[in-house]
Amino acid sequence: MQQVEVAVIGTGWCGGIRAETLARSSLVDRLHICEIRPERLAEVKQLTNAATATLDYRDIINNDRIKVVYISTTPESNHYPIARDCLKAGKHVLLEKPIALELFEADELIEIARRGNLKFTIGYSQRFNPRLAYARKKIADGTLGKPVSVMVSRHLSRGLGKKIASRGRLSPATMESTHDLDFVFWLLEPAKPVRVYSQGAYGYMQAVNGSYDIMWSTVTMDNGVLVSIGGGWNLPPSYPNYCATTIEITGTEGSLFLDDTQRANWLNTMKDGTQYPMSTMPGEWVDHVYAGQMAPETIHFLECVLRDEPPMVSPESARRVMETYLGADLSAESGEPIALPLNNQSLSAVQDLYKKFRTPV
Repeated sequence: MQQVEVAVIGTGWCGGIRAETLARSSLVDRLHICEIRPERLAEVKQLTNAATATLDYRDIINNDRIKVVYISTTPESNHYPIARDCLKAGKHVLLEKPIALELFEADELIEIARRGNLKFTIGYSQRFNPRLAYARKKIADGTLGKPVSVMVSRHLSRGLGKKIASRGRLSPATMESTHDLDFVFWLLEPAKPVRVYSQGAYGYMQAVNGSYDIMWSTVTMDNGVLVSIGGGWNLPPSYPNYCATTIEITGTEGSLFLDDTQRANWLNTMKDGTQYPMSTMPGEWVDHVYAGQMAPETIHFLECVLRDEPPMVSPESARRVMETYLGADLSAESGEPIALPLNNQSLSAVQDLYKKFRTPV
């Protein structure tokens, strides 16, 4: 059996899932981990029996035996420089979303990977959700006829929202709706977005980092399909990391409604009250099985490297998603619809907007 040495940079919530998944895989020869918190590094090293554990990601870069790297580090400003260094070192890279904070950074990463003939993908794990795979199948096989509209509503608990928002002033569109933009564009391929209009509402998160509690974005596709995506992170904090999603797809020959709220899994105890196990977006290990999307996505990328096949999420598609949520942010501030791809005027306005956003609150 062909095996490869792999590394995980950043072993927090998502990186920990990826590290544990890789540690269980027979495709992995040796696992290497990197984490800036010594106590977490020691914890994950013991959990995964990692071959090496380091506080400095450059040790991963300089290890020529490591061929595949999963970058799960935060804050998101670290994504571009670490991914760039890994790609320049000739390593295949899975990078958690977002691909970058600036479009020119995304373009550089894509070009480095292309020149080096390297596999490069972004962690849009929702494509590995069986419900969404079913939706894509029903569109592809003509069951729904010609697609007319897609609506996605996603809500997170405010504890998780505050955790994400505290890393920087990034909007719900950038940090949450990005997943939905990705899988909806995937469902509707080869259609591409041509216009986005977005509005946001303030609430709990405004005091945390000045961002909206929720944003609704309407995207018009070049084939006329109307896409409406809502992303919020202000649900009461009664159950940590909870994510509730509903999806509605209509076509000329049928409709498909998907409930991904995990209300079917309800644990109620005297000690902790109501809980919704297996309800997080990344998923979680449940003894010997994995409930969720992130573990299958992790192994998928490894198999793509070993088989020399393209990963499911291309970096170009991730860039398209990025351009769309940048347009959504600009639209919410300006109150105007934004044409896609972004023209020079819009790109300049995005730069001005993010200068304001990235000023410490």
